[in-house]
Amino acid sequence: MSDPAASGRPSARLYVVTGAGPVGWTVAEQLAAAGHRVRILTRSGSGPAHPLVERLSIDVSEPAQLGEAFLGATAVFHCIHGSRYNADVWARELPAAEQNVLAAAGEAGAVVVFPESLYSYSAPENVMAEDSPRQAQGGKRGVRTELLAARAASATATVSMVAGDFFGPRVRMSHAGERMVRPVAAGKPVQVIGRADQPHSFTYVPDLAAAMIAAADKPKVWNRVWHAPTGPALTQRELAGAFAKAAGARAPRVTAIPGWALKAMGVFSPDMREIAETLYQFERPFVMDSTASQAALGVAPTPLHEAAAATVAWWADGGQ
Repeated sequence: MSDPAASGRPSARLYVVTGAGPVGWTVAEQLAAAGHRVRILTRSGSGPAHPLVERLSIDVSEPAQLGEAFLGATAVFHCIHGSRYNADVWARELPAAEQNVLAAAGEAGAVVVFPESLYSYSAPENVMAEDSPRQAQGGKRGVRTELLAARAASATATVSMVAGDFFGPRVRMSHAGERMVRPVAAGKPVQVIGRADQPHSFTYVPDLAAAMIAAADKPKVWNRVWHAPTGPALTQRELAGAFAKAAGARAPRVTAIPGWALKAMGVFSPDMREIAETLYQFERPFVMDSTASQAALGVAPTPLHEAAAATVAWWADGGQ
C-alpha cells in the first residue's frame, strides 16, 4: 500500500471496522472511497477488495488480538451481530464482544460507533425520536436495552446509530431483503408478515453508513443515541412496489401472513418464534423520526427511487 505522506499529501486517517455484513462492508467502502485507510476485522478475513482496505482474520471475542488491531485508529465501527437471530444467542455473544471492543478502543483513544435497532424502544406505538423511552424488557428487545445501558456506562466514547429495517445492496436477511426484492423484480407475488398496509420505517443501509461516519468525526455528538437518516414511513406494499418499478416489473401482488398464523408456526419452529416476537412492528404503525439527527449530522436520506434502483441493480448484477 502506498503511503500518502510520501507524495506530500496528509496521511489518511485509519478506521477500524468489525464485521463485513451489509453495514460493516458499506462503512468500509465509503471510508475507502473517501481516501481513508480501513482495517476490517472478521473471522474469515473477508471484506471489500480495495487498496486502502486491510482485511484481517480476527475474532473480536478474543480480546488479546484487539490491542494491536486498534492501534492508531480514529474510530471503531462495531458492526458485528449475533451468529443467530435468537435472544439467547444474542445474550451470550453480544455483551462480551462489545465490552472487548470498548476496552480496546478506549486504550487506543478511539470512539466506538454502533449500528443500532429500534428494538429497545418501549413505546413504539408513538413516533420514535431520539428522546423516546428505550426501556423495553425481555427477549431480543431486552438484550438491546442492556447493550445501550452498558455503552452509556462505558468510559469509552460511543455513538449508537439507530436504523429501521434495512434495505439496500448486500442486504439479504431482512424483511425488505432477498425475500422481497427477488420475487418482485421478477414480477412474482410476495408474502410479508403482519399486515401489508401499515406504515413502517425502512432505512437504506448506505444512509446508515454515512451517518455513522459523520458521527465519528463530530465529538460534540458522541455519547448519545442518534437516528440514521430515514425517509417517510412506507407500507410493505409500497416498498415492494418501489422495487418492482425500479426493476421495470408489474406492480406485485402482496399478501400477508397474519400474526395468529405466524404464532402457530412458532409452536413447531424456533425461528418462527423469534420472528413472532417482533410482530408488533408489522401489525401496527412502526415509525421513526430522524429529523433531529439529520440536522445535527448534516446527512439526509437517499430518495426512495434512487435507493430502490441501486438495490435492484445490485441483485440484478448477481448479488455479489
